[in-house]
Amino acid sequence: MNDCVLVLNCGSSSIKFALFNMPLPLQRTPLWSGKADGITGATPTFSVSGQATETLTVDTAAPYHAALQRIRDYTVNRLGSSRLIAVIHRVVHGGAKYFSPARIDHQVLADLRSYIPLAPLHQPFSLEAIESLLDARPGLIQIACFDTAFHHTLPRVEKMLPIPYSAWESGIQRYGFHGLSYEYMSVALAERYGDAARGNIIVAHLGSGASLCAMQNLRSVATTMGFSALDGLMMGTRCGSLDPGVLLYLMEAKHLSSQQLGHLLYHESGLLGVSGMSSDPRELISAESDNPRAFDALALYVRRIVREVGALTAVMGGLDMLVFTAGIGEHHAELRNRICKGLSFLGLKLDPQCNQSNLPLISSPQSNVAVAVEPTNEEWMAASLAQPLLAAISIHFQAV
Repeated sequence: MNDCVLVLNCGSSSIKFALFNMPLPLQRTPLWSGKADGITGATPTFSVSGQATETLTVDTAAPYHAALQRIRDYTVNRLGSSRLIAVIHRVVHGGAKYFSPARIDHQVLADLRSYIPLAPLHQPFSLEAIESLLDARPGLIQIACFDTAFHHTLPRVEKMLPIPYSAWESGIQRYGFHGLSYEYMSVALAERYGDAARGNIIVAHLGSGASLCAMQNLRSVATTMGFSALDGLMMGTRCGSLDPGVLLYLMEAKHLSSQQLGHLLYHESGLLGVSGMSSDPRELISAESDNPRAFDALALYVRRIVREVGALTAVMGGLDMLVFTAGIGEHHAELRNRICKGLSFLGLKLDPQCNQSNLPLISSPQSNVAVAVEPTNEEWMAASLAQPLLAAISIHFQAV
């Protein structure tokens, strides 16, 4: 009988899931993986790799529960003689308390609820999945792996904020996010490039959310996201770094409530807010020749990335490798090209054909900085991080 773990990666409108054999094999491909998408929209879907996408029927009063039930039913039906020994969750925020994978009980759950204000776009949905399984299968082991954990190595000066010291004492600090993606990069880059990956590296995780991580010796030393997932780069619908005076003005002069302001910053800003048409760079590139706002949105998006890469390069004292990952980073050659042109002052040069083909190494042999494209694998990373804890808990697992 094979022991398996199910990894859940919950977002605001989608749940990615993957099933892995335990102990993990060297191969990074799951037994199968899939996605429940558009959960809160008009036409939610359910898909598994290699199979046709199907319409997902949900209760509009509790759409997340319906999606989770569909994933659970599919998993049980596919297990055969294997048994599910644990569910592993990607949880965005572990606060100042959780730096390693944690087995979820009611105390841990209460702690994680207290971090919802720090990550309101993500934290509630992982917790809904956790609570749903606690109710349905209280004996099933659940483990949380935290996106903030990889950045625990940030030096104190990177974590602190320039506000009264009492804020630091109460846990208000820069945490950093996308940690499971960056931790996977620390593994994959070391395997592919050896000692060359232990120099000054910047990884650009560019998806609907976006951030940069500066690594030295494969450890996080600086990152663009800070106290919340609003910080740093301009994103699909999120603003990124913003003058705090703008927020005061919007609240005082425009009379926005904190709820209205939060909605504006998380859902109505970024590429969507500037362009007025889309958060998808592919759509904006198609429209930019005739649409000045689409042109401006892309120009600002690229400019903010170039600026932050420059800042992180200065902090590290140089740059040996720039790595693109996540949906936009892995698949969008034109944006990579524009970003790298903005960084040509570093002696960075792309090989146009390699870039267009999304090859692992896309820099020219004449480039002073290596430029790479490396697919991320957050689900495998979560399973890998949880494996030692699973081994330590007990050999007597309760199957589904």
